[in-house]
Amino acid sequence: MSEATAVRGNDSAVIFTQGLTKRYRGGQLAVDGLDLSVPRGSVFGFLGPNGSGKTTTIRMLLGLIEPTGGSAHVLGAPMPGSVRRVLPRVGALIEGPALYGFLSGRENLLRYDAADPTADPRTRVARVDRALERVGLSAAAAKKARAYSLGMKQRLGLAAALLQPRDLLVLDEPTNGLDPQGMREIRALVRELAGDGSTVFLSSHLLDEIEQVCTHTAVMHRGRLVTQGRVEEVAERAAGARGRLAVTTPDPGEAARVLKEHGVADLVTEGEELSGEPPPGDLAELNAALVRAGVRVRAFGLRRASLEDVFVSLTGEGFDVAG
Repeated sequence: MSEATAVRGNDSAVIFTQGLTKRYRGGQLAVDGLDLSVPRGSVFGFLGPNGSGKTTTIRMLLGLIEPTGGSAHVLGAPMPGSVRRVLPRVGALIEGPALYGFLSGRENLLRYDAADPTADPRTRVARVDRALERVGLSAAAAKKARAYSLGMKQRLGLAAALLQPRDLLVLDEPTNGLDPQGMREIRALVRELAGDGSTVFLSSHLLDEIEQVCTHTAVMHRGRLVTQGRVEEVAERAAGARGRLAVTTPDPGEAARVLKEHGVADLVTEGEELSGEPPPGDLAELNAALVRAGVRVRAFGLRRASLEDVFVSLTGEGFDVAG
């Protein structure tokens, strides 16, 4: 039994797909045989360059488009056949929010809430005000949506997804258009939501965003799944269990000689920093060898591979976000 089937079997997968495929008219294969498993309670980073199939996958998961082949289960129910049962338990922000520009931010959220048949109208105003507060828009709640910046519109769309408690939040590029402070605030909010018990499925082309906020990740490339698992495990599988050795020194030439003599492979020098595959054994001896050779060591240690390292290792290509 595959790992994904096992996850589904113990009911810990909030999203589970088998062979999920989407081919558009004209033959374009947007998603190719995707086997995905998103654990309950995780902050799951769905990672890939623009055009890698992330948004198409999300649209299939939410029943917005039909798959060409394969299957998808969301919250234990098959999609798109269970849309009416599943979507009330899902909050989503996909490809930017659809807003009425002539209405204020608060009025937009009131309309969103009124369209939800499960929403109690008696607590609507309090619910809307709480959502605005959570995304930092209370002060701009009375402003017309057409006057909102792109980042403010993203926040308002996120607020709409937070009007009700959700078992699953699906966020497609949630920090798009935000300044660095806004990005930090949204990341903190994502962590808070996960702490409250929601599973968060976060699609992004920003590698550092996934590394900072996510517990698990899946990497897409040209419509296919490259790898998935816990963030640290994915990095370790690509770069080796020990990670790469990193040495910072003002004596890179002499350091490179010593490191090569002691078995460091794939050595790369960039200015005063050297990195490579460490040899087996005690690295303290390697550090001591550098010192005996008169190398001034400013930093020495193992560095876990970044998700960009993972992507390059598994695909042989750079992470081109415009791809």
